[in-house]
Order: sequence, then C-alpha cells, then structure tokens
Amino acid sequence: MTQQLLPEGELTLQTVAFPKDTNSGGDIFGGWVISQMDIAAGTTAQQRAQGRVATVAIEAMRFHAPILVGDLVSVYTQIVKTGNTSLTMHVETWVRRQRTEELVMVTEGDFTFVAIKDSGIKRPLPPSK
Repeated sequence: MTQQLLPEGELTLQTVAFPKDTNSGGDIFGGWVISQMDIAAGTTAQQRAQGRVATVAIEAMRFHAPILVGDLVSVYTQIVKTGNTSLTMHVETWVRRQRTEELVMVTEGDFTFVAIKDSGIKRPLPPSK
C-alpha cells in the first residue's frame, strides 16, 4: 500500500477514540469506525441533498491500520459522483497518534446515499449550487 501524505476531501468530523470503543484486542472496534464515517458522510450528503438522505451502500471499505485509544480521529469526505437521486463519496479516516503526533490514514471507503422525502421515498437531488 502506498500511503498519501495528506487527507483528501473536507474535514467533516473529529473525535477522540476512548477505551469504551475498543474490541477484545484493545484496538478501536471497526464498527465504531464505520459509524463515524457514516455520520460524517451523511452530514455531507444531507448538505448536498438539502434534506434527508439514507445510506444505501458502503463499498471498497479498507482498513489500513488500527486506531488506538487516545488517537485524534478525523474523517474527511469528498463527493465523487452524483446521479439523479443519489450521490457517492469517498471517505477517509485519519488519526493523529497521541504519543508520536504521527498522521496516519487508517480507513477509507466509498459511501452511497439516496435523497429521500420525509415519507422515505426517494426524490431527485436539487441542482448543485
């Protein structure tokens, strides 16, 4: 794996990994990481869709390195494709290691959302601004 030097996309969410978020091996649980990525991606999707959205797919999920307790977790989002009712974005999770200050990309994936009405039925995306 060739790692890029800097994150791509916009910083959308930032938090700290806590002991309550660990798996049985002592690293941060993968499901917690995916939920943080989905929250960040959903925020970006909701802004672009100007309303409700629903996650319909998560593809190409890659875990490059573990997240450790105390790491500063930063999630970056970048819309890469829009359709009539859906949009896809690339999501990267980076950490700043607590002890070394090293910046490391730990996960990345592609998330697809569909714009929905309050009733849950899909709707067209509004024109981009």
